[in-house]
Amino acid sequence: MGSPNFRHPVTLAKELISLDDVSGGRVTLGIGAGGDGFDATVLGQEKWTPRERADRLAEFVPLLDRLLTEDAVTQEGTFYSAVEARNIPGCVQRPRLPFAVAATGPRGLRLAARYGQAWVTTGDPKLYEAGTPAESDAALRGQIAKLGTACEAIGRNVAELDKILLTAFTPDRSTMLTSLDAFVDFAGRQREAGFTELVLHWPIADSDFAADQSVFERIATEGLAQLG
Repeated sequence: MGSPNFRHPVTLAKELISLDDVSGGRVTLGIGAGGDGFDATVLGQEKWTPRERADRLAEFVPLLDRLLTEDAVTQEGTFYSAVEARNIPGCVQRPRLPFAVAATGPRGLRLAARYGQAWVTTGDPKLYEAGTPAESDAALRGQIAKLGTACEAIGRNVAELDKILLTAFTPDRSTMLTSLDAFVDFAGRQREAGFTELVLHWPIADSDFAADQSVFERIATEGLAQLG
């Protein structure tokens, strides 16, 4: 995962090119503005505000795109700069490895529309504690609509982007893994909304990711067949 909280585009680009090489072109970068949890202070810095994180991401992503697609890059920015940063021979995947851009707000969605091969969301954070599944579904559909608007503004077909939902962060988190049928219902609604991929977290007891292991295994082995 790439986050301005603890990454710099120049060093990250070097690492990604190496990973893309050793994996034979099977790397996708997940990138977002980061949160205000432990990753925000791991390097000893003060936490940035959401606006400050968004400001950095808006500079981080375009520079990283250049670093992964051009042989040498010089760019002076407010937060990130590169001076004759050379990345030869570049990525195995061309023109570069894919970006999966995590975004919920308008600025992030515009970045996803312009630079992403996939878009990632955890839903509407305002609904995490007290929202309902219906409110969450509506918010997710609204995010997809806004992504479509951002794509349309630059002449891009939103269908080109995979749309990924990280589960366990919506109001359904306590019920969606209680049974195979509950998951199939949840997944069916998200497919109808336009999502192409759901990410499930491995069950961890006494956490937001707690789930019945046997149900989780049934979802893994039977879920796609149930969805049809």
